[in-house]
Amino acid sequence: MTMEAMLDPAVERRVSSPPRAGPPGLKLTSDDLEAYLDGLSRKGRVAGTLTAYRHNIYALYTTLPPDKTVRPGTLAQWQKELLEQGYSPRTVNTRLSAANGLLDYLGRRDLQYVGTLEVDDVQPELTRTEYLRLLTTARALDKERLYLLVKVFGCTGIPVQELPRVTVEALDEGQITVRNGGTVQLLHLPDFLRKELLAYAQRKGILSGPLFRTRNGKPLSRTSVTDSIKRLCRDARVPEEKANPRCLKRLWQSTQDGIRAQIDLLVEQACDRLMETEQLTVGWEVGKGVSDV
Repeated sequence: MTMEAMLDPAVERRVSSPPRAGPPGLKLTSDDLEAYLDGLSRKGRVAGTLTAYRHNIYALYTTLPPDKTVRPGTLAQWQKELLEQGYSPRTVNTRLSAANGLLDYLGRRDLQYVGTLEVDDVQPELTRTEYLRLLTTARALDKERLYLLVKVFGCTGIPVQELPRVTVEALDEGQITVRNGGTVQLLHLPDFLRKELLAYAQRKGILSGPLFRTRNGKPLSRTSVTDSIKRLCRDARVPEEKANPRCLKRLWQSTQDGIRAQIDLLVEQACDRLMETEQLTVGWEVGKGVSDV
């Protein structure tokens, strides 16, 4: 056994239990994924990085066929599917990089994806003014479903592929269960939005199941959602490159980040005031000193 394997139990598992499926495919298990993450942790990866890797490799795992086997061309197909779903080239590159790292760890570089997508460093950002203009325009055009779609993405940050989980049952419970990579999360629904969505369902006679559906009762497709938001952007005079759920989600995230930053500043200021008050009571008088003897 190598010295590396003796020092790292994750490596030992990999050495003592080589990939169970030889060429041309590799069958993955959750143990493989956790061993890889454990190895990254032992290499000193910070918590945020580990969370990102976990999200990305479990995103791959959940998209694999029932036999959970990675075959030649699997990652290339995954890249294509991610792009068709509207993910940015940067996000696609990040996910493929994590998948390549996992395959390298398992000794199957032959199954890796070679190459990266070109990334435009200028990422379009939707402003809150533009977001409000989208809502105002949808109301003026009497497009209630489109109004609510924009609001759902802008107020919850829900991934567009999870939109079918916005059901009447979830609204009754007050929360939506979504899958983010390999993890299950409970999505908070603001009360004002929940009431609007329930009122819409009542007016449309939707008693159960997905709220956003076609005339045939099927959940709206990702393409349909993006196209409808794009048309609304034209009417609202908002740049079309911002006409997608991803920009609405980014607005939701940046708004939360801005509020957290303000809260952190308030906490810091409150702590400073507290310690200044204590200083007035027990602080050493500036310029005054006494002998320690």
